[in-house]
Amino acid sequence: MGLVMSGKTKATSVKGVRALLKEGKTGQHAVGGGLYLSVRGGGRGSWVYRYKKDGTTSRMGLGSVEAVTLAEARTIAAKQRALIAQGVDPLENKKEQERLGMAAAITFDMVAADYIEAQRTSWTNAKHAQQWTNTLATYASPVIGHLTPAEITTDQILKILKPIWNTKKETASRVRNRIELVLNAAKARKLRTGENVAAWRGHLDLLLAKHKKNDRRHHPALPWPQIGIFWDALKVDQSISALALQLTIITGLRTSEILGAHWSEFDLKAAIWTVPASRMKAKKEHRIPLSRAALALLDTIPKVDSGLLFEGRSEGKPASNMIMLMKMRRMNEAKFKEDGIGWCDAQRQTAVPHGFRSTFRDWAAENTAFQNIVVEQVLAHTIGNAVEAAYRRGDLLE
Repeated sequence: MGLVMSGKTKATSVKGVRALLKEGKTGQHAVGGGLYLSVRGGGRGSWVYRYKKDGTTSRMGLGSVEAVTLAEARTIAAKQRALIAQGVDPLENKKEQERLGMAAAITFDMVAADYIEAQRTSWTNAKHAQQWTNTLATYASPVIGHLTPAEITTDQILKILKPIWNTKKETASRVRNRIELVLNAAKARKLRTGENVAAWRGHLDLLLAKHKKNDRRHHPALPWPQIGIFWDALKVDQSISALALQLTIITGLRTSEILGAHWSEFDLKAAIWTVPASRMKAKKEHRIPLSRAALALLDTIPKVDSGLLFEGRSEGKPASNMIMLMKMRRMNEAKFKEDGIGWCDAQRQTAVPHGFRSTFRDWAAENTAFQNIVVEQVLAHTIGNAVEAAYRRGDLLE
């Protein structure tokens, strides 16, 4: 569409604009100061601002004649000229304002939901995404969930963390870390700028108490001298929770590895259970030699169509981790009524399923002559030394 340089009718007045639209003479009619009326025919037209910056001519639409009056168009054009005088490109400024407008509609909760969804496939534990959702919903959302990432301040982060920092140390640490990651994602999406207000080093570490590494609470474990008595109490019923706990104790595996067990992983003739790498925490296949007691226990576990040893309420899906924890809590309550002690660790904390790995570790150290490397292999622990890990590739099955 070319520029209209001549003609009696001008676009410099409201009357002239109406006449040009009525005539339907297509083209761009100069108003002045870089402002043009662009006529497309059929009584339609729009305002265009033309400008040159760094030797390049650009055109910027200012709206239709139905939405923007001549006076308003002149005012808008004047603002663009002022921007150019300041060295700002009007089109780039418009894009930035539009981005800010969009950012104003995106809240922390939205960014968090997007981040969780994006990371879901990289998390090996299916419960991880739910834990992220739950902790942020409980602690972060009531304070900053409705705010845009750009609005979130250090004071608001402290408002979230201070009530739990010294009472729920591990939870508080996880909440802080998760908020930091969400705000990093927001910055990557250009939804906020500047330093991360949830960062620890050089920021929150100056405002909150530093927790010692050994403050981390370990899973309460039953002392090994009590394991025989506990085993006898556990064998009273044949519920899947009791059977799962027995297999946990006798193999030293993690509860998630126990509950995901499938009959296809077992070679009962060779007395070997091979847990595939996909189900192990270290992502390395783990072979377990099955003792006579383990084989006898497996023989009591009923078969189901899914092939799972411990199927949950949903067909084809493993039972929840909670079945073992609740079983131990009920057993503890019953024993506490009898002796006022229950099934506890040395600090009188109720023992939990994961604690049996510690029970095994203590028993092996205090009652056997096996090398540390063998005991660690039973527990499927990763090798801390990178050089040793590179060279030691066997599983010490024999």
